[in-house]
Amino acid sequence: MNHPLTPATALMLVVPPLLWAGNAVVGRLVNAMVPPITLNFLRWAIALLILAPMAGWVFRAGSGMWQHWRRFAILGLLGVGMYNALQYLALQSSTPINVTLVAASMPVWMLLIGWMFFGAGVSRRQVAGALLSVAGVLIVLSHGEWRQLVSMRLVPGDLYMVLATIVWSVYSWLLTGRKEPEAIRGNWAAFLLAQVTFGVMWSGAFAAAEWATGPRHIAWGWPLAAALLYVAAGPAIIAFRCWGAGVQRVGPNIAAFFNNLTPLFAALMSSAFLGELPHAYHAAAFVMIVGGIVLSSRRG
Repeated sequence: MNHPLTPATALMLVVPPLLWAGNAVVGRLVNAMVPPITLNFLRWAIALLILAPMAGWVFRAGSGMWQHWRRFAILGLLGVGMYNALQYLALQSSTPINVTLVAASMPVWMLLIGWMFFGAGVSRRQVAGALLSVAGVLIVLSHGEWRQLVSMRLVPGDLYMVLATIVWSVYSWLLTGRKEPEAIRGNWAAFLLAQVTFGVMWSGAFAAAEWATGPRHIAWGWPLAAALLYVAAGPAIIAFRCWGAGVQRVGPNIAAFFNNLTPLFAALMSSAFLGELPHAYHAAAFVMIVGGIVLSSRRG
């Protein structure tokens, strides 16, 4: 049963988008220090080390993780191995503001993928909201100039982020309608660790392929170490915990609106740390994306 939205719960649900916006900004700051796919691998390897003392028992034979290894391997591939790697790839050529605005269209992709592959119903109101949100994303991709769409002058990073949102949408739908092993069910640290265990394997293989394609370098130092600790502990673990607890209290429909604070936080952080000021088309896109999601979420 969902509870009313209290100030404490609202604060809890503000923490994840704040940390996710920071993840985008940090990914942009360190793009010259470490290759993007390697950054993703290092991030989750550190997260695994942090999670292991909390739920290391999932490695035991009777925990259920190994019996359901195919499920956790797929979740780890999509949620850990692919989504974050694509986001860091996007930040090589796109800005945190663009990346987070494109990611704000994720509920639209969830709607489409649920209808196409998971038998979910779609209402006319949801279709109208989806079209409005997609228009907002197109504004971002065209940088406020529709002629760019006609000539296909798109930033590669924006396209990487569109692909990332599709990957995350598939991942999210795979989380529904399935019961986890009894020992893991309801334990956020154990559930995350089971996914991260396989995700680190995937991301490690992707990082090895990245290094095999050409010369790479890592600028080791305190700035990179601090960035790695932040993206591993903050967006990966703390945000996941706060989001899960908030959703349990008020339900996913209300919690979903807090996710759209991410572009706002990213714009403020980009201005403060990167000198990348938002433009008028960013504000217009944000209004359209949020408006579309609100329209889609309303009951007729």
